[in-house]
Amino acid sequence: MAHNAQHLSKLLASSFKQAPPNTLPEVVISKIDGLVNWARTGSLWPMTFGLACCAVEMMQGYAARYDMDRFGVIPRASPRQSDCIIVAGTLTNKMAPALRKVYDQMPNPRYVVSMGSCANGGGYYHYSYSVVRGCDRIIPVDVYIPGCPPTAEAFVYGILQLQKKIGREQNLLTWWRK
Repeated sequence: MAHNAQHLSKLLASSFKQAPPNTLPEVVISKIDGLVNWARTGSLWPMTFGLACCAVEMMQGYAARYDMDRFGVIPRASPRQSDCIIVAGTLTNKMAPALRKVYDQMPNPRYVVSMGSCANGGGYYHYSYSVVRGCDRIIPVDVYIPGCPPTAEAFVYGILQLQKKIGREQNLLTWWRK
């Protein structure tokens, strides 16, 4: 019985492992991918797009108590200097084109964090005629931070989740295998 359990666990473990790279260039490219992703996660420069009360919690996340600078997250005011945008608050129909324009001005690769119930899905104002029911209808979102308003701890956790997501990317390796 114990032998079957060990055999089953080995089968499961081997089925979830990735196949090793076949060639030396793939090994080198995967290491370069890791280095680039490490640099991107350690120097995330978000543009703050604060629209409502969630922006206050976002500002608190940058203050001395939570200090996002220690994670390499430094807010920028210009979309051309940013690689991430944090949409915090209620997105209205009049503000949606401005959000899209700012998103289009950001250099690639670009990431989006949706912060708060209103940015995620309209929130309390979901049925209002003037509210967009989630910023993911305008731009693609990478990380959703729930709450009304989300706490600064949730904001920090969401940014850390984005950094983990960036660390898992394999842009060069995918390009090489094409």
